[in-house]
Amino acid sequence: ADLRIARKGAGKMGLPEVSLGVLPGTGGTQRLVRMVGKSKAIELMASGELFDFERGHQLGIINDIFEAENAATFLERVLGYARQFTAPNRAAYAVGRIKRSVQTGAEIPFESALALERELQQQLFQSEDAKEGIDAYVNKRKPQFKGR
Repeated sequence: ADLRIARKGAGKMGLPEVSLGVLPGTGGTQRLVRMVGKSKAIELMASGELFDFERGHQLGIINDIFEAENAATFLERVLGYARQFTAPNRAAYAVGRIKRSVQTGAEIPFESALALERELQQQLFQSEDAKEGIDAYVNKRKPQFKGR
């Protein structure tokens, strides 16, 4: 997941597979190390420790924690949070390219990542949303993005 949101007090998290004699598969070892670094990832996986969402937030595994009385209220808050990344609030096309640049760029050599970033930026400059964003900035108004 690109962004991870938790409901305060709703559970615990961790990678307890070591207590079964196995490692956190399906990418667990690779994803965690990219979030928290080698040393902390080894500590968390080798200990099998379960911890609350607040600790997950401190470690950078969880982006935010929302207080909510029930699951429906939590879902409402999460959807409200997600709307900030979509049209008309943000240029969804640009958000997608940001995700691609970061996710792919983190896995390839730095120079290749810079080339990818330039390529994606060139694509974005041709988009309707980029034209709208620049026009809105010049005319001191709020942009109305369409995701194109």
